[in-house]
Amino acid sequence: MNTENTKPAIVWSLWGAALLLLCVVFRDSLIEMATTWTNVEEYSHGFFIPIITIYLLWVRRGELVLVQVFKASLPGITIICLGLILFILGGLATIKTMEQYAFLVVLTGMFASAFGLRGLRVGAIPLLFLVFMVPFPSFILNNLSSKLQLISSWLGVEFIRACDIMVYLEGNVIDLGSYKLQVVDACSGLRYLFPLASLAFLCAYLFKGPFWQKLLIFLSSMPLTIFMNSFRIGVIGVLVDNWGTEMAEGFLHDFEGWAVFLLCMLLLFIEMWVFSRISGRKLAMGELVQIPEEWSHTARRDIAAILNKSVFAVLLLLCIGAGASEVFKGREDIIPTRKAFLTFPTTLGSWQGRNDYLTQFYLNELKLTDYVIVNFVQPETRNSVNFYSAYYQSQRKGAVVHSPRSCIPGDGWQISSFEQREFTDLQLGGQALQVNRAIIQKGESRQLVYFWFQQRGRMITNEYMVKWYLFYDAITMNRTDGALIRLVTPVDKVEDIAVADNRLHLFLKDLLPELPAYLPGKVIEPV
Repeated sequence: MNTENTKPAIVWSLWGAALLLLCVVFRDSLIEMATTWTNVEEYSHGFFIPIITIYLLWVRRGELVLVQVFKASLPGITIICLGLILFILGGLATIKTMEQYAFLVVLTGMFASAFGLRGLRVGAIPLLFLVFMVPFPSFILNNLSSKLQLISSWLGVEFIRACDIMVYLEGNVIDLGSYKLQVVDACSGLRYLFPLASLAFLCAYLFKGPFWQKLLIFLSSMPLTIFMNSFRIGVIGVLVDNWGTEMAEGFLHDFEGWAVFLLCMLLLFIEMWVFSRISGRKLAMGELVQIPEEWSHTARRDIAAILNKSVFAVLLLLCIGAGASEVFKGREDIIPTRKAFLTFPTTLGSWQGRNDYLTQFYLNELKLTDYVIVNFVQPETRNSVNFYSAYYQSQRKGAVVHSPRSCIPGDGWQISSFEQREFTDLQLGGQALQVNRAIIQKGESRQLVYFWFQQRGRMITNEYMVKWYLFYDAITMNRTDGALIRLVTPVDKVEDIAVADNRLHLFLKDLLPELPAYLPGKVIEPV
């Protein structure tokens, strides 16, 4: 019997079993990630990322040698432990994005356990490439989309004007006079950005040039996407102005998207060709990757050391992770009792209110549990305040509070002033009231906006602290409920802004006593 060939076969079988166990442990996160690839166009390229990574590792297989002693696997074992801790924390908070990144960390640790730090240096970039298959958290995606919409709309309108066409831009709405085009989320450019960024990263890795050129190739994907997406919006505007809205719908709309993405790829390759000329080299695709002629034979020596230690240590850690996963899998949010906003009073002190409602489009986007919009007016002074609050009983699965800072620019308003303010004379839940204060303008119109996030007994003004407390409370309290409170009052052209501040201050005195019944605090009241 040829033991030289048998031992490596057994070892590779065990590492294959470890990889299969890894997929079983992370199955829920992987299934959700694959579902996102299927249903969200921005991530439809996700299926190709693991295949490309496997190929990149395969062509360098001659440089990968199994470690000969257990000590060489210890750094990888440490990385696996860190990844499993991240996985358990993500499971406690049921944050799938954290679990998906934990999968990559554990996979990297397994790779380092098998091939040591030397092998990790060889496989670092292909493994890092896997990051592009993990969907961004919803709050990052929403903020990025809104900013790209504004930039693309502005540049697209500039292109339309360059074609001598009268056009007016209000937020994300392009007004051509007889037609109006709205630059929605699907036109923000994210459908190009994520696939193109993945391609640019791959091209930068394969490109044979200095590091600064590789870095520029990757970083250029962002401005390239914005410019070409804006160009597409501009072209659509010109076509619509000449031939009607059919040019922005159906097959033509989708075809224009594909054409623009192909142009982005072409420009990326032209950039690589220019860099190769600057470096004095001719770019040949066949020279980008050095494919080894034969498998390294050094990996076949002293396999018994690995057979008895490294791979079994990895399997043991994964079994522990699987057990922890099953323990916390059934953990569900505690949903506190509260009054429904349907019963919110329309009379507060001297303020008389009238309910308003969101359209189904906004309800689908916001994914909120309950909300209230009331337009309040003081009959004797005609002062008006718009009160809006959105409540989420659970923010675990993509349904999260949206910040007004992301939504305000989309309606054509510009934030001219932004600060935090504390009112020591106003109390909510035994704490001094803290709010974000913004002055927004659109043309000659001005509005004063107060808003804050009410999260399980906390008043929070920082959007990123909201995410931290969401994670912390999900683990320690098993709760992710929360709300946004926003007040808006118009400011007359000749009105001093201090008068508007005083108006909202007086309104808050009447509003705050009503809120605790609708927004649960830190302590859950008994039913």
